[in-house]
Amino acid sequence: MNKKGLAILLRSKMRPLSPASKKVNHVQLAPLDVNKVATQNASSKTPRDFGQVRESMHSVISMNRKEILDTALSEFSEGYFSLSQENRHKLLLILAREYDLNRGQVRELMKQYIGLEIPKGDGIDEHGHEVEGHLSAFYRIERNLRHALNPMYAILFERLNTHPGGLKFLSTVRADILSIIADENIASIRALDSYLKEKLITWLSPANLELHQITWDDPASLLEKIVAYEAVHPISNLIDLKRRLGIGRRCFGYIHPAIPGEPLIFIEVALMKNIASTIQEVLWHDPPTPEPEASTALFYSISSTQPGLAGINLGKFLIKRVIHLVKKDMPNISNFATLSPIPGFMQWLLSKLASSERSVPIFSENILQPQEERALLDAYVDSTEGRNGMEVLLHLLTSTNHEWTQSDGLQPILLRLCARYLLHEKKRGKALDSVANFHLQNGAMIGRLNWMADRSEKGLTQSGGIMVNYIYSLEHIEDYAQAYFSTGHIQVSPDVLHYIEAMEKNEDSSCM
Repeated sequence: MNKKGLAILLRSKMRPLSPASKKVNHVQLAPLDVNKVATQNASSKTPRDFGQVRESMHSVISMNRKEILDTALSEFSEGYFSLSQENRHKLLLILAREYDLNRGQVRELMKQYIGLEIPKGDGIDEHGHEVEGHLSAFYRIERNLRHALNPMYAILFERLNTHPGGLKFLSTVRADILSIIADENIASIRALDSYLKEKLITWLSPANLELHQITWDDPASLLEKIVAYEAVHPISNLIDLKRRLGIGRRCFGYIHPAIPGEPLIFIEVALMKNIASTIQEVLWHDPPTPEPEASTALFYSISSTQPGLAGINLGKFLIKRVIHLVKKDMPNISNFATLSPIPGFMQWLLSKLASSERSVPIFSENILQPQEERALLDAYVDSTEGRNGMEVLLHLLTSTNHEWTQSDGLQPILLRLCARYLLHEKKRGKALDSVANFHLQNGAMIGRLNWMADRSEKGLTQSGGIMVNYIYSLEHIEDYAQAYFSTGHIQVSPDVLHYIEAMEKNEDSSCM
């Protein structure tokens, strides 16, 4: 084994080889626990007194001397990392409440502004000049209002952003802010998060990001990040990693100059003859399709490396840039699609099914068609408990070891329910499923549902083993994205739409 491979093994602690392949039997180490490593790194620093860290934060916000400011920024960031999670949260609450904007000043300026008389007409006198004297008061108060509406913690964020390592530090700070929000609904913390998120969106605009193709020739430290942060399909071992970076595969990441050697987000691409219908085809496709024969670029995994950048859609820009880059380099590629999980499907379905047991029949929604109800009762009434089809299906899907996957009779029912979930279940007018919403807002179309496309424990538990192909059409990306953004309209292929049309026909006929 070469030095790079050994370094990645030791530093990344590769996961065991996937059971899908028994070809290789390398040294297998425990999975990387990112949070544990981060905690160990933090605890290895010299602990700081909470009061000292708070004082250094105040100094960063209040001082102006450049030569002292750099030292204060370093002291604050080092001190923050040394704090316990409890003390970090305590410090962030102080930052949000005590360094907010001065509302008394804002209120006074607003009173002054309301008291001004708005110039009549277009503000031009008979000589063609602006009535400067009348408008200057407006300009002055508007300028002062803009300044007063900036919270004091804006100074801290701005100064950290220009400090070496500051952008990565701000990402860590926002991750801590999000953890507070997950536990408590505190208005001042939500305002702090909203402000920092807006600043990060500006600082991480596509113009400031470098698109980098990640290959085996990159440093081990960068490849370690790919292994550690692959969130969709864990990388099993060195051979798995080399396969994903080798012939017939591409991996691209966005890198910011302030965080060198670490992609903020990366996407994995398989070059294939056709759009894959199972993840096994992608991960264990050996030998891969010769690249000149490939006609499809399949996006099968996209992962963020920074929890603090949640809600900042870097993936939207990444997918579009990768599509154009691949098309430019490989004119033979004409199809761009994903093979994506449907992470919210089973949770939604089990919740719907369970509601039939909790609710009075008149208030519960039967999501099954009459013929589906009859088929379930006829096939399983003797082997499962349940007074109706909803209860039978619930007991089947919650059986141990996913025994329901052996039943072919469930395939048409679950595929139809999955189509309904993707197309009709909404949150604030947009797709309820997070992955669906991500691709639809990027301008994709729902192309095909794939039965038992991911038989892993995670795939069966979250998506019922079903995966979906989202199709990206170069000609329609912007139009589809705009339609979805403005009206929530979802572009869908006839292959998926027929599940819904069949459901609607059955509902109409049952009413006759």
